[in-house]
Amino acid sequence: MPVSVLQTESPAAVAEAAALVPAAEAEAPEGPAGPDRPTVAIAGASGFVGTALRRALAEEYDLVGLTRSPARATREDDGDGTRWRHCDLFSLKDVEAGLEGADLAVYLVHSMLPSARLTQGTFADLDLILADNFARAAKRQGVTQIVYLSGLLPEDTANLSKHLRSRWEVERTLAAHGTPVTTLRTGLVVGKGGSSLRILVNLVRRLPAMVLPSWTESDTQPVALRDVVRAVRLVLGAPGRFEGTFDVAGPEVMSYREMLERTAEVLGVERPASGVPVITPRLSTLWVSLVTGSPRALVGPLVASLRHDMVVRDNPVQRLIGPDALPFKAALQEAVRPDGRSFPDARHGHRAQDDAAVREARLVRSVQRFDLPAGRDAEWAGREYMRWLNGVAGPLLRVRTEQDGPAWRAQFFVRPLPRPVLELTHAAERSTPDRTLFYVTGGVLAQTNGPHRGRLEFREVLDGECLIAAIHDFAPRLPWALYRLTQAVAHLFVMAQFGRHLSALAGSPRLGTEAEGVGA
Repeated sequence: MPVSVLQTESPAAVAEAAALVPAAEAEAPEGPAGPDRPTVAIAGASGFVGTALRRALAEEYDLVGLTRSPARATREDDGDGTRWRHCDLFSLKDVEAGLEGADLAVYLVHSMLPSARLTQGTFADLDLILADNFARAAKRQGVTQIVYLSGLLPEDTANLSKHLRSRWEVERTLAAHGTPVTTLRTGLVVGKGGSSLRILVNLVRRLPAMVLPSWTESDTQPVALRDVVRAVRLVLGAPGRFEGTFDVAGPEVMSYREMLERTAEVLGVERPASGVPVITPRLSTLWVSLVTGSPRALVGPLVASLRHDMVVRDNPVQRLIGPDALPFKAALQEAVRPDGRSFPDARHGHRAQDDAAVREARLVRSVQRFDLPAGRDAEWAGREYMRWLNGVAGPLLRVRTEQDGPAWRAQFFVRPLPRPVLELTHAAERSTPDRTLFYVTGGVLAQTNGPHRGRLEFREVLDGECLIAAIHDFAPRLPWALYRLTQAVAHLFVMAQFGRHLSALAGSPRLGTEAEGVGA
């Protein structure tokens, strides 16, 4: 058994941790009564961590739950007094409204599953937009602290998996607009309803024997859900003392192979295991998805990140929660049902209704990441896109722009059609130099009379290193199948060419912009 890092603490480290306890408690709210209790907004409040956190915070804070689920937003609370607000985190205006009146915010969001009927783009780029919106809105609404639940990172960050690199980018993005951020990095969170835990349990339950790839020898350090909640409660409301990044884990370091073996013990089953080093992450993703029934969009990034050793580094938060942290087997026994099956996702009750609403809405989201030439900003990129497209499309496509004070409009004509196929109107009041926004206001290829407002935006991310171009809530007028085969493909082609244009101006190799299509 590997030795836990918690067993190697020096007396000085323990003393330092103990010294923090009175100060941390002094900054905590004083109790359930009174109109001046801090308000905490939780993004991801209906997930399994968010659900447990709401119950733990209800006596000390007024709670606001942000959810993109209309079904969840209209349901009565679960007895914890949470006020639910329907909030599309891809909309900066929605997030600003969602964070209104919040003193503190907890961010528990990851975008591994589709948010539109067709989603073009990687989960990493989608997560950048969500985090950037949250950081901008938090700054505007005067939020004094963001607590973010991230993932453990290996010592060497030069060759991170896409999943872990995305978590790292989100950490940077949440802190980019000035609000103090406390990041808690964890490994596998063991608790009722966790999607990653469900994958683990279903693997052990459904396979009569386990064929283990080489990545199952990597070390990890899982943590009980209750200890994650303890860590959040400790740092929440104390941004001055706990600003920065803190690893949080349970008391044991183990390999993924050992984790599978201990899971079999808890479930009361025997699972012979043998290692097969030739299985690639792609093949691992396929068989894990088939065996567990979890979508590949969720499984793939998780499997790819398992090649790293991920254990906690010594820090004040871990010293405070570590001595009483729940061991893995005890946490797993609490997290599974008596018959050995996983508890359903906390969102299970409204997931089918939400998925049906996404399909029925027939909306498109398309997100691409580009190089941003030095000295340029998002406002320049929006104008450059129109100028470049008008020149590169030759006689087939013409882009006509009209200035109206600080705002302007762009119309896209395809010869020989007399009417524009698309019209974009610049939203001057919602734009800044580092984020420029256009609403879809017309065109024969777009529906503009529905409840959703289509828009195109260009925004700077990662301290201006990158540019994100994104279409949100676009409602095509073409029949869906025809749109998928024509207009959707054409958009990806145009954006890829624009990316090459920007890279040439930047004088650098083009960023790897993947066009992952998700949706029906």
